[in-house]
Amino acid sequence: MSKRNLAFLAAFGAATIYGINHTIAKGAMPHYVQPYGFIFLRLLGATLLFWGISFFGPKEKLKKEDWRRILVCAVFGMAINMLSFFKGLALSTPINSAVLITITPILVVVLSAFLIKEKISLQRGAGVFLGLIGALALILFGAKSRSDASNIPLGNLLFIVNATSYGLYLILVKKLLEKYHPFTLMKWLFTIGLLITLPITYPEFSMIKWQELPTDIIGAITFVIIGTTFLTYLFNVFALTQLKASTVGVFMYLQPLIGIVFAMAMGKDHLSLIKVIAIVLVLIGVYFASKKPRLGP
Repeated sequence: MSKRNLAFLAAFGAATIYGINHTIAKGAMPHYVQPYGFIFLRLLGATLLFWGISFFGPKEKLKKEDWRRILVCAVFGMAINMLSFFKGLALSTPINSAVLITITPILVVVLSAFLIKEKISLQRGAGVFLGLIGALALILFGAKSRSDASNIPLGNLLFIVNATSYGLYLILVKKLLEKYHPFTLMKWLFTIGLLITLPITYPEFSMIKWQELPTDIIGAITFVIIGTTFLTYLFNVFALTQLKASTVGVFMYLQPLIGIVFAMAMGKDHLSLIKVIAIVLVLIGVYFASKKPRLGP
């Protein structure tokens, strides 16, 4: 099999892992593992894994003037991003998280206009409007609270915080990726993220009753640490070595589809009319916001 075909498989694999993660992670929370305790496990596991794999990459020393940006990236990319997503997932539903996580490109467009003065075309402006209307519909009317989703509106709002934080991270980390190898950056970003979230995450981690965890829950925890946090990054890095970034980005559209199908197949969520309308608005919005406008006639 050619490297290009392997790259397509890698991108599809990353999208699949992200898609099913919403249901698998939700299955462990909040009964067995509290959301912040899950983040401690995720950050610790990723830190150890990325330090281990960094020995196969170049030996680089971070420059003093870059540490401030690295710290900010860790705050938005590894702290606020993860904390808000898992807390939101504990309060809301897998389908809501699978859909709302895809508005990141929309928020990147908006944040880029404010932070680096990028112009928003009419096409992208329409995409931003439609996507945010769909997101707002899910936040306000997505579903009533249920036993495993105690505050869906708040959970959905936290998904927006998650997407906004990750969007800021993507903008800020771009300059660092031009200077350093990804393995170098990831080992430090996850290490800093682990340390700065420790006061928040460790208390819930210490509450985990390991001897009472069923095998499937241990499997879910392992999947989130190795699959969602580690393998997806490696898959996407490999895909980007063979494919254009825009091509890899298209696979983002598979995430909500995979997430919805998997959640329904596992009996963990269901579709309603308002969800269908919101999903359509979000996906159309993301498409127009992330699509490059045509130049000329």
